[in-house]
Amino acid sequence: MNYGWNDVQRIAEQLAEAHPEVDPYSVGFTKLQKMIRQLPEFDDTSGRVGEKVLEAVQTLWADEID
Repeated sequence: MNYGWNDVQRIAEQLAEAHPEVDPYSVGFTKLQKMIRQLPEFDDTSGRVGEKVLEAVQTLWADEID
């Protein structure tokens, strides 16, 4: 099932699974967008990306790792 920018929890879960060794807060927003776009089944055309979305993803990703 595809998911997009509005699915920040799912994005965070997928990032934690794909990159468990990465500190989410060490990833800049440009790199984070690229990492998200490379996730399986991610639909880049669904929703809008912005700083608030990326900040939410980072926070939730950090929570997933803890």
